[in-house]
Amino acid sequence: MCAHLINRVAILGTGLIGGSFALALRKYTADIHITGWDRADVAHEAQGRHIVDESHYGHIGDAVGDADLVYIALPIGVTLDLLPEIARHVPARALVTDACSTKARIVEAAAEHFPESGGPLFLGGHPMAGREQSGLAHADAALFHNAPYALVGPSDTERDPRVSAFAKILEKIGARPLWLGAQKHDYAVGLISHLPQLAAVALASFLYDHLDENGLPVTLAGPGLRDSLRLAGSPYSTWRDIILTNKEYLSASLDLFARRLDDLREKLASRELEADFDASNELYKLLRSL
Repeated sequence: MCAHLINRVAILGTGLIGGSFALALRKYTADIHITGWDRADVAHEAQGRHIVDESHYGHIGDAVGDADLVYIALPIGVTLDLLPEIARHVPARALVTDACSTKARIVEAAAEHFPESGGPLFLGGHPMAGREQSGLAHADAALFHNAPYALVGPSDTERDPRVSAFAKILEKIGARPLWLGAQKHDYAVGLISHLPQLAAVALASFLYDHLDENGLPVTLAGPGLRDSLRLAGSPYSTWRDIILTNKEYLSASLDLFARRLDDLREKLASRELEADFDASNELYKLLRSL
């Protein structure tokens, strides 16, 4: 089914996610023609390294005009701006999906430009895979291996043959597709992805502000701090649109987290912290088992 329905893939944005998707297609699927669309220098690099079969950096219609699958791996704001143009130029048979980290705004905007039937189909998506480094240089065919991959769309979308073909491709590249509503997705990632990012930023910026002329206290840091602050290496440019489009859930999460920190401070002089350590140990075991 996959080979019949998805033979030509257009990847818009060949950075970490888009480049990794292209490399995964190369490694785990056969007979799929891959077109990349990006800035001229990135597009040329992707084709020069044989990550894509052809590349474009001009009119987006040149990239999507004959695609069976359009995979949008661009920032949220750019994706929102390009959806109308993609809808105008993509073939009626095509499936269009994105990899943005928030879904409510994307799905709402897509509904304005993609008909419910008789034309190209839009499916929201979000691979829970990434790194603190961005760009094509860090792309990896194994990036999606064993990673949850959220699919967001109406319940009847799951039965569309194009969606079934895409889900099979996701399974081939090692991802674990799961279906969620847009609001539930944004709530969940606000807690397990966006809040940890801001917590890492807060701790790292706090420590940076307290460096002395000898680099203390960070010069005494061991691997535990590096592990805890890995997310602090992510640039603001990656997170700006994510934060802006999920600010309600993030604000509520930060309020609850601040209360938990206050609660921990109140317990510093007692043995009541043991229950919090026990709960955190159990969650860590759960994460390791996934």
